[in-house]
Amino acid sequence: MNLCDLAPSYVSAIAPYQPGKPISELAREMGMAEEHIVKLASNENPMGASPRVLAAIENALMDIARYPDGNGYDLKSALAAKYGVAQDQIVLGNGSNDVLEFAARAFMSPGTSAVYSQHAFAVYPLVTQAVGAKGIEVPAKDFGHDPQAMLAAIAQDTRVIFIANPNNPTGTILSSNALASFLEQVPSSVLVVLDEAYYEFLPENLKPDSVNWLSKFPNLVVMRTFSKAYGLAGLRIGFAMAHPDVAAMLNRVRQPFNVNSLAQVAALAALQDVPFLEQCIEVNRKGMEQVTQAFNRLEISFIPSFGNFVSFRIGNAMGMYQSLLKQGVIVRPVANYGMPEYLRVSIGLEAENTRFLQALEAGMQEQI
Repeated sequence: MNLCDLAPSYVSAIAPYQPGKPISELAREMGMAEEHIVKLASNENPMGASPRVLAAIENALMDIARYPDGNGYDLKSALAAKYGVAQDQIVLGNGSNDVLEFAARAFMSPGTSAVYSQHAFAVYPLVTQAVGAKGIEVPAKDFGHDPQAMLAAIAQDTRVIFIANPNNPTGTILSSNALASFLEQVPSSVLVVLDEAYYEFLPENLKPDSVNWLSKFPNLVVMRTFSKAYGLAGLRIGFAMAHPDVAAMLNRVRQPFNVNSLAQVAALAALQDVPFLEQCIEVNRKGMEQVTQAFNRLEISFIPSFGNFVSFRIGNAMGMYQSLLKQGVIVRPVANYGMPEYLRVSIGLEAENTRFLQALEAGMQEQI
């Protein structure tokens, strides 16, 4: 017998997550110089990390022979002060994906289920399947979450509901009122994981008061990340805020030292560099205008987005994807999200956006 035949069937059936194509891989495939390639596939911050963050990392390098603070005291203290929660309400993760896995491992098992939306983040079904639970995918409404349909989908064995707001890859949002109403109606026995990885990109008037809801809804987990607006994707650090009892349960399945020392000091420095964060948000706002105005000019249909990316509909999407690759521009196919006619492009710097749009127009001419 093959050793792999002994793995649980729900594990062997998993299709691994496919990340955006790395620059180095395209360079090898196409024989291109890496500096001539523009990657707009993984919703990364084109501004990179702030100088303050880089300085903090450099100062911490001499201590990398030591284990990190397993409790993340300094970072938790800063997060608690920023968001007005207690330290025992915070759970640190090796990226916010880590926290998604905590929720699945702590609250689900074979014979239970999780509810999530069509076109939602691919990791939700992955972590559900990895613990042998059943995924209940609810049809989307205008490419976004349908709260009433999700409520109707809750079964007796449902333990977790995943909601991304803004949603990836569609960029859609639920209003604060819609989310609050939804939480009011979810049974208290069901954990609601509110994934706010792109929260910082929302205009102030559209930001839900999600952290303050924690005192009212003990079954709510609010997730954030340093990978997007803060520019720390390579260091893998995210966090969750929850009721202390829920946070304690998530910490039971958290690996010791899951967040490394450099990630902790970088995240702390990133929190303190508010002007840089504001600059990144403004660059994204202008870049979104640049890209979507060009889509309108080119008569390309797109889904209005509140993140740092936009999904657009294009004839022969995979053919266009390959055309862009040949021109040194990497975007993201989203057929695995049930959107085979769409591609997703991350918002880059002005010059990167221009390069993408020029390559897109050239690809459109090829398709004529």
